[in-house]
Amino acid sequence: MTIKDIARESGYAISTVSRALNDHPDVSEEAKARIRRIVEEKGFVPNSNARKLKQTEAKSIVFVVKSTANMFFAGMLVELQQLARQAGYDGVAQYLDEDGDEIQLARQLCRELKPKGIIFLGGSAEHFRQGFDKIKIPCVLATVVSEDLKFANLSMVGVDDRKAARQAIDHLLDQGHRDILILGADPAFSNPSQKRLEGCQDSFSAHGMALAPRRYLRTSFSFEAAYQTMRQWLQEGQRPQAVFAMSDTTAIGAIRALNDAGLQVPRDVSVIGFDGVELARFYTPRLCTMCQPSARIAKTSVQLLLDCIERGQPARTVLLDAELVPGESVAARA
Repeated sequence: MTIKDIARESGYAISTVSRALNDHPDVSEEAKARIRRIVEEKGFVPNSNARKLKQTEAKSIVFVVKSTANMFFAGMLVELQQLARQAGYDGVAQYLDEDGDEIQLARQLCRELKPKGIIFLGGSAEHFRQGFDKIKIPCVLATVVSEDLKFANLSMVGVDDRKAARQAIDHLLDQGHRDILILGADPAFSNPSQKRLEGCQDSFSAHGMALAPRRYLRTSFSFEAAYQTMRQWLQEGQRPQAVFAMSDTTAIGAIRALNDAGLQVPRDVSVIGFDGVELARFYTPRLCTMCQPSARIAKTSVQLLLDCIERGQPARTVLLDAELVPGESVAARA
């Protein structure tokens, strides 16, 4: 039996039955008594769980986090959830592997949770091109900015990856390093890695040099993957003067492989990372890194989403600058 059945049998409107079941004072005692009698006779049980779920769904934002090993995303997610809560929304985090399809997951979450909006932490531009048009609610793609993605309901906020990577390579070249190894994800599937690779090429070109393809090693953004990639390269008898890792996680994994091979950072090899995670400040040696303004990215992402949800404003793209934070992992070449 449903609330509609009770309304039909009692002769009262559905709205009256609903108010009576919730003991509203604007319903007469006679009506409440009749409705209660029918409820008892028919064994009707109000679905409070469904009611609570509906209330949650009505004020929820989903965070789709790409990669469970990304420390930068982990720190930003805490800020995003706090900002969402302050705005009166429940934040629901959903994780998937680095190689997973975030759009397929988002479409499933739209069907199941019916959120007001989605913030993607990381993503593949190709996945967005292939399936984002099926998602109709306001969304924000955080930490990734792609000129190819032009959707009316998709805002983007992130750093200028190309400019930041050029700064990183410029810094290594200014320190006298010429044999530079780069660790990043597959540019075909990672928009940030593609932009950062272009920035590296810009720097080499400006210095009258070229980046050899074999100096770009593809790896996942995890300690273990970076460690194994760096270890295998060293076992082949290679030894770079410097390493640019496209995430701090990757940089730390690479440093461990260098240490295990008997090399010291920065005496033998200089290493610069990207992101500016908290661990970079406490790692030994303290990591030199291109720091992304995580607090600004989080605040801007939530603001852009709320502008679309609550004020009907159009999607926007916001590009921020990363900052070179000197550390102990880079030294001038003697």
